[in-house]
Parts: sequence; C-alpha cells; structure tokens
Amino acid sequence: MPPMNRRTFIGTSIAGAVSASHPSWAADTAHHIDRIGLQLYTVRDAMKTDFEGAIAKVAAIGYKEVEFAGYFDHSPKDIRAILDKNGLAAPSCHVGYDVVEKKWPETLEAAKIVGHSYVICPWIDEKQRAEPGGWKRAAELFNRAGETSKKADVQFGYHNHSFEF
Repeated sequence: MPPMNRRTFIGTSIAGAVSASHPSWAADTAHHIDRIGLQLYTVRDAMKTDFEGAIAKVAAIGYKEVEFAGYFDHSPKDIRAILDKNGLAAPSCHVGYDVVEKKWPETLEAAKIVGHSYVICPWIDEKQRAEPGGWKRAAELFNRAGETSKKADVQFGYHNHSFEF
C-alpha cells in the first residue's frame, strides 16, 4: 500500500467523522435505489453486431434503465418496441454535436417517441474547442437547442470532461 499523503489523510478522517456522527445513515433501509441504469456506450460493440440481443442481455442482468449513445440505424418506433419488450426505460441519450447542429428537430421528435426526458451532447470537437470563438459558437448553439428542447418538454444538457476546462 502506498504511503498516505496529508490530503488523503484529512479527507478520510473527515469522512469517517461525519459517518460516525450519523450511525443511522448506515442502518437506514428506507432509502434505496430502485432503478439502476447502464450507459449503452459501454456495450457499443455488442450493440453494433446484435442490437436487440444486447439490450435483452442488459435487461436480463437486472438493469431497469438505459442511456443510448446511438440508435445503430434503428427507428425510434422500433427502439421503443424493443425497450417495452424488455421492460426497460431510456430516460436519456447522448447525441453528437453535429446532430444538435443539423438534426435537432428530428432528434427531439425521436426523444419523445423513445421516451427520453434528457438529450445530452457529450463532446465538442477538439478543433472547435481550440479555435478562437469556438466555445462561444458552442454556447450559442446549446442555448438555441435548450430553448427548443424546453418547448418540447425535453431537457438538453452537455456532458463535460475535465480536459475541456
């Protein structure tokens, strides 16, 4: 085991003290997570070769919700049927920046059919992030997307990563 640094020691000590001061938290069975979800990006290779089978396997191991990262050429109506067949919900999906930029109305329509409450853009291309005004263009696009999605009763979001900051 590597030596503990001061920051780790202090953080661990504080966490232990807080936990010890509220022992009822550990015994509280009234709170539980009843819907565990999986981001389908993690099984994207299986989704490419056996879309419906991959979703069925995800449901069979106990997941109740999934987040799509691509529909792999399946229609929103077909996806809704596959989800229903497997007892799954898909409250969210990831879509590329180009989709937000060029196919936003169709994306919101698909979200309603599939059952997404959230549509998330997970990436802004590195070239755009590096160019002058690139972030401003992204913010303007995202603001427009947010206004449109709000009218459709779908929330739009951005999935940031540490390297972007």
